[in-house]
This record gives sequence, C-alpha cells and structure tokens, in this order.
Amino acid sequence: MTILKLDKVNKKLKRKQILNNVSFEVRTGEVYGFLWPNWAWKTTTMKCILWFLKLDSWIIEIFWKKWLNIDSKKQIGFMPENTYLYKHLKTEEFLKFNWNFFWFTKQELDDRVDELLEKVWLEDAKWKYLKDFSKGMLQRIWLAQSIINKPKLLFLDEPMSWLDPIWRKMVKDLLFDLKKQWTTIFFNTHILSDVESICDKISIIHKWNIIVQNKNMSDIKWSLEDYFISEINNFDNKKLED
Repeated sequence: MTILKLDKVNKKLKRKQILNNVSFEVRTGEVYGFLWPNWAWKTTTMKCILWFLKLDSWIIEIFWKKWLNIDSKKQIGFMPENTYLYKHLKTEEFLKFNWNFFWFTKQELDDRVDELLEKVWLEDAKWKYLKDFSKGMLQRIWLAQSIINKPKLLFLDEPMSWLDPIWRKMVKDLLFDLKKQWTTIFFNTHILSDVESICDKISIIHKWNIIVQNKNMSDIKWSLEDYFISEINNFDNKKLED
C-alpha cells in the first residue's frame, strides 16, 4: 500500500527550475533511499513533501490524503540535515520539549526519554547540555527526537553524515528495528554503502529530474556505486545528444 506519492512535482526558485516533474512513490513498511549527486535539490524535495516550501504544481499524497492535517503530522517524524538545536537545554529537557509538540500525555514521558537515549547510546549524557555535544552526538539526539512520537512515516535528511562507523552501525540497527515495527523510512543520502545495506527501493534525482524511479535494490545486479554512476552518465549523455 502506498503511503507517500509524488506526481509531477515542480518548483522554481528565482525563475530557475529546481524540481522538474518529480514523481515516485513509497510503500508502507519500506526503507526508501533518495540518492543524488551535488546540487540535485534533494533537501528541497523533502521540504516540499512536508509543506515547508510552496510548490508551483504538484500532487503529493501522504497517508492517502492530499493535505497534511494535525492527525497526519502527529504520525510523521523528521530529522533535518543541519541540527539547529536549543543548545542551552540539557538532553532530557530537549526531548521533553519536543514531546510537547505532539500533545501526548506525560504519563509515559520519562520512560520514553530513557528508552530513546538508550537507543542512540546517549544515556550517560542525560544531564549534559547540548552546547557541549560533539557533531556526532548532536546527530544522534536529533535522531532521537525524530522518533519520539513513534512515527509511522519517518523522514531523515543525511542521518549518518557526521557519524563514525560504530555510530553508523547503531543507526542502521535502529532503522531495522523501526522497520520491524512497520515504520516507513524515507531518507536522503549520498553514502551508497549505507543504502545497499538497508534500503528496499531507491530513486535517484539528478539535475532537477528523477532519473531512476522506485528501483528495487534486489534488481540491481552490480554494485550500487557502479549503477549510480552509470545512470548519471546515461542521463548526461542523453542530454548532450538532445
């Protein structure tokens, strides 16, 4: 069952086309990778999906609806690429602050915070100020807040960009656990090895166009790196011929 669908999404910025008829769909329970080379406007695509940016023309459906209402938003988690956090807050305070956005009761809040800190290996930093965190720690606490509401649909923008191999393994294990709970995961990345190990399907965006759409990872018979480069080159050569 399709939980996220984009059909002919277009966006211009200062009269320049930055998304051109972007179309793909994500099915319930999938881990879906959205891949890109530089300047492909992948983050813009994610912001358009979440209605952070106004589109020029579009069909976007989330949870089988064309508009995001309050109930839909409560079922979505989002981790942006850049972590703009309240660094004067302590770890526990930050998570409890984010909890309030979802209008949940406080009955299970303490247990949920402890559970999340254990998941991202930050239980020893519960009373530490965010201003004292390393980039990798900030990345992990931001991941924790993105799943505080136990989302059914999770958006992650470069979730492993600042992490060393140990922490990346932790994140991948966490994503596998979320998938077992039927959380659908959509994430942007350029780390192809991570995609190979966790994704069910991919799309590739290049020069404002989707050049690979809803590709099953199991159908890629060679390395993802070779496949990715081949598709980029094929698109560029076709453009030159045109």
